[in-house]
Amino acid sequence: MKQEKIQEYAKRLKLSWIREHFHEVDSKNPQEYLLTLFEKEIEQREERKINLLLKAATLPNVSGKPFDWKNIQLGHGLSQQYLLDGTFIETKENMVFYGGVGAGKTYLSTLIGLNAIHKHGKRVKFYTIASLANELLDANEKGTLTKFFKRIEKLDLLILDELGYIPLHKQGAELLFQVISLCYEKRSIIITTNLQFGQWNHVFGDPILTEAVVDRLIHHSHLVLFGGDSNRMKESLALREL
Repeated sequence: MKQEKIQEYAKRLKLSWIREHFHEVDSKNPQEYLLTLFEKEIEQREERKINLLLKAATLPNVSGKPFDWKNIQLGHGLSQQYLLDGTFIETKENMVFYGGVGAGKTYLSTLIGLNAIHKHGKRVKFYTIASLANELLDANEKGTLTKFFKRIEKLDLLILDELGYIPLHKQGAELLFQVISLCYEKRSIIITTNLQFGQWNHVFGDPILTEAVVDRLIHHSHLVLFGGDSNRMKESLALREL
């Protein structure tokens, strides 16, 4: 009878670990017994929260190997730890990862996203530019765009991968601009690209829209060069900050 009551009350209080495992804890000290129960309950809740965040983030699978920083040029004021700890997320800064194919841009952005979830419980979402544009167009067609934007507004970090690989249709580009505007000074964006800023018009197809996108992204942003083979994008960012 007592066991059933404990299970009933634990269920009503939503103490799922305690409800299922309270009888497994062995302690003659009441305080130690309660402390163990609560610790285990909190551990399970944190683990469940992390798993839900990871599922929602849709981050790519990574190999688990340490990231090779050899050919990475960090912008002024940046450090490896600053990136990996996601300190920039707290200050609503953006990161622009620029370099060639296979240089590690997606890998590093994924590691940052994983750390943000595991260490700080941040809400992260990963999209390729093409997949986000398609989802936006689909939501717009179904009349669920407002609901989609509300999900974006709940994020701490939005990762936009592979800008430059596929040109966007006019409506897709305009909807992507709306997402970037939603994030402006409210949440952080990591964007990976193989194009210099001056070439982004190839993606967005409209000089005015491209300028607006670039202005919002580079304000409060840092540039990270992958491969170390070009200073032109770094110079482009420096000129815009004057």
